[in-house]
Amino acid sequence: MLELSFNDPEKLVVVAHALSTRSRVDILQLLITKQLNVIEIAALLKLPVSTVANNIKVLEAAKLINTELLPASRGAMKVCSRNYDDIHFALNIEKAVLKEEFRVYEVEMPIGHYSDCDVSPTCGMANSEGMLIREDEPASFYHPKHISAQIIWFRKGYMEYLLPLEVPAGSRIESLELSMEMCSEAPNYDNNWPSDISVWINGVEIGMWTSPGDFGDRRGKLNPEWWYDWSTQYGLLKTWRVDNEKTTLDMVKVSEVNLGLLNLMQSHKVRLRIGIKPGAVHQGGVNLFGRQFGDHEQNIIMKVNFIPVEDEK
Repeated sequence: MLELSFNDPEKLVVVAHALSTRSRVDILQLLITKQLNVIEIAALLKLPVSTVANNIKVLEAAKLINTELLPASRGAMKVCSRNYDDIHFALNIEKAVLKEEFRVYEVEMPIGHYSDCDVSPTCGMANSEGMLIREDEPASFYHPKHISAQIIWFRKGYMEYLLPLEVPAGSRIESLELSMEMCSEAPNYDNNWPSDISVWINGVEIGMWTSPGDFGDRRGKLNPEWWYDWSTQYGLLKTWRVDNEKTTLDMVKVSEVNLGLLNLMQSHKVRLRIGIKPGAVHQGGVNLFGRQFGDHEQNIIMKVNFIPVEDEK
């Protein structure tokens, strides 16, 4: 996520300018799931190539996209990809000051450190050195080697994690955030393969995200050399946030579930489940990415914003 505030006014102006026209916003939307060259973007948006090229320069200057020159039949072509899934503008100075009074508890959980699972084929896992278990054998998910997994996939079922919650007793939790890179799970890969992926906290479903596909049109930025070109390559970084009023996914409200329903302070752990409900319309599976696979160098990250007891006095 790109965070912007009055603390860096120059960067704020540059990014705001880059987002100030519909054509540049449309370009960013096209780059959500795949890389495109300038000619392809021009054709999809029905704009002159020169116009698209100028807009690409503005987005590149704001560091909202990356560009790479690749060989083409005639010379070279500029291929574009997005840098960020989310951009957050913090423009309220008073809230920014108040935010400093909050404490943040953060823990990063490797995707292989699950505490429970119930999966169905297609399923498997791998790390940077190779496959970890026999593919499409759910019983293998209980092999001790699973703790080193850097990519995990399954068609049905769930993965469950126990995350420590070391917040001082009596503190007031204001929000809980979870971020992870994920996508659907199709045979090999299929960019058009929807999947209804649900997330639960302490047994409460906080919301569901319909992943548009299992992405394999290009190699993931972090994938090891041995990983197959014809398989899943990367996912999308999704951020769930629960506060005292609602749950949002990438800053868009997805449910009425609030902190009061999660009973966070009743235990020093948070039970996180990620999976596909048996009655889901799109049962297209899940891919979870660790630090060494996909596009984002992170595992599952939980952030808890809270106010300690002494700060409330």
